[in-house]
Amino acid sequence: MDDELNGKHDAYAVLKVSDFRLFLTFRFFTTIAFQMQSIIVGWQMYELTRDPLALGLIGLAEALPNISVVLYAGHAADRYNRKRIIIWFTLLFLTGTSLLFLFTVRSLGIIAALGVLPIYGVVMISGISRAFLYPSIIALMSQLIPRYLYTNASTWNSTAWHIAAITGPAIGGLVYGFFGVRNAYLTVLFFLFLALLLLSFVKNRPAPPVNEEEKLLQRLSSGLKFVFRNQVLSGAMSLDMFAVLFGGAVAMLPVFAAEVLMVGPQGLGFLRAAPMAGAVIMSLFIAHRPPMARAGRYLMIGVAGFGISIIGFALSKNFYLSLALLMLSGMFDNISVIIRSTAMQLITPDEMRGRVASVNAIFIGSSNEIGSFESGVAAKLLGLIPSVIFGGCMTLFTVGFTARFAPKLRNLNLKKI
Repeated sequence: MDDELNGKHDAYAVLKVSDFRLFLTFRFFTTIAFQMQSIIVGWQMYELTRDPLALGLIGLAEALPNISVVLYAGHAADRYNRKRIIIWFTLLFLTGTSLLFLFTVRSLGIIAALGVLPIYGVVMISGISRAFLYPSIIALMSQLIPRYLYTNASTWNSTAWHIAAITGPAIGGLVYGFFGVRNAYLTVLFFLFLALLLLSFVKNRPAPPVNEEEKLLQRLSSGLKFVFRNQVLSGAMSLDMFAVLFGGAVAMLPVFAAEVLMVGPQGLGFLRAAPMAGAVIMSLFIAHRPPMARAGRYLMIGVAGFGISIIGFALSKNFYLSLALLMLSGMFDNISVIIRSTAMQLITPDEMRGRVASVNAIFIGSSNEIGSFESGVAAKLLGLIPSVIFGGCMTLFTVGFTARFAPKLRNLNLKKI
């Protein structure tokens, strides 16, 4: 801490905290599992239906249950033991993966009899699981480290997440392509078991103090009130939500891989991994040179760069150029991720971290899962490539609107918080 106070920046300071290392490794392996399952379900669904809208409905099936319970999940993270919540809902996700594995056993005839509806059902279970996991993970991370390491922790958390998000789609696509869907789901189960083993070694942290006089509805709404009364938090979350809602092309990558770039499930894995590769590069740069003094300006630049990269990707017909543009989109997007997560940790008191994180999860769920649904509908109505170009243009409009009407966010300096 003395080095931080004297102005010396140690890019690896948070990695010297043993519980944080265990937590980070847990997050790494669960992210691999989540990303693998996402790409496996997407490709399996496309093989079964050949319909872009069916891919978009995957996002909707996860988002609706997620958003419906996430405020209560934030309340739970601020009232109960956060580590135990993470363990129980990781086990719920693991149960869903086990069901997906059973669906692939032809002798059971589940898919033959019921079609793809059972897959959507498991996706809904996964949405509930992730709704409870996210606020507890964010809140627990803050308990493992001192306040002066929050920026460093956000950067390395993002780095680990994105490395896993590179590895997960690549492993998922390769295992699916060479060994089949059943072995792909077994691999997901292996990573989930490994993650739970690592988490078991993290020391328990007490739940934050609770105001027993506060009623449940008051606790559920307090996170929303806290966010919307703070222009920095509400502006940053809204900017990210609308940018990714319109600008994200991830849900349509199976269609690009199959019909535009002609690269199959193996190529799809690399396309899904490319934004994450760019994000890792940006994370490592930010770990050594954090852009905290002019955070607001860099946030706007990052989201605008993301939109331009997505437009370029839509126009590309070359696999390697598409990879490069997706990598650029990940680099720009991760600037927003790190600045937003750091601001949320610095501004939010510990007893409200779960509820504020749950509000952020609503924004993330709206942008990612509902964004997947929007992408499917837009591709159906406008055509694949025009729909992605339209989304990128809407992202640029969102940046301009936010810069104009959220001056506190535009001028944000995280060093002064």
